[in-house]
Amino acid sequence: MSKIRRMSKIFAKDGKSITLALDGYYFSSKTDGIDKTIHLLPKLKELGLDAVIVTYGIAKMHAESFVDLGLIVRADLSTSVFDARIPATTDLLTVEDALKLGADSVIAMTFPGAENEVASHKLSWELAKAADHWNVPFMCETLPYSYHVTSPESNQIDAIAAAARVGTELGADIIKTRLTGEPGDVRIIDAAKRPVLVLGGPKTERIRDYFQYVKHCMDMGAKGVAVGRNITLDDNPLGVVAGLNTIIHQNGTVEEATVVYQNVGLAEPVS
Repeated sequence: MSKIRRMSKIFAKDGKSITLALDGYYFSSKTDGIDKTIHLLPKLKELGLDAVIVTYGIAKMHAESFVDLGLIVRADLSTSVFDARIPATTDLLTVEDALKLGADSVIAMTFPGAENEVASHKLSWELAKAADHWNVPFMCETLPYSYHVTSPESNQIDAIAAAARVGTELGADIIKTRLTGEPGDVRIIDAAKRPVLVLGGPKTERIRDYFQYVKHCMDMGAKGVAVGRNITLDDNPLGVVAGLNTIIHQNGTVEEATVVYQNVGLAEPVS
């Protein structure tokens, strides 16, 4: 069996994806909103959510919530959960472990430019090789230097583009990485040679500003987003997903997405 069926669980028929990252417990003690958002998954699915990234524990505890969503299981774990600035992970799950959970994909990080980059590259390569054996799509989260933007170098387009290509050369089927918000971001998409899901995005005061960033990413050629806190910590997570759906799957404008966000709320029925 090829990877096509499993890829179709992550990406909609238009080849794009709204993916919700619920794997924060592996990387940080700041996990507010994750458990609350899990209970909204049926409504989020109706509003356009395609897939979720989860930990082993969440996949076990909430299996019934993921039946109709693409299931991407995180295979690596931070070596310092209480200090998310440290760019180091260790291997945790195997592809076989993920398949027993019903996974459609596995994901791991790599950190080009970081002190431990060799270890992170090797972890990703081993996972990619096993994923190929089982025909499971491998998503590589390629982050130059660190999880976060910690220096000018870590947010340079050329560095992000080079890191994205490293992920592809390690065997990734999907690249998850950040964009800068600048027109040159197209170079990152071009370098990846694989579908790119843009991680997170900047923390903004206004939802319109976040949607503007997402629209930029799609204009650059991204295939969607893999976002956590901009959904889980928002006062209106249903509205965020509905707005993302407007931009990503309906090719709508930022203004249209903002109106949708304002009109969709927890108290309203989901159509």
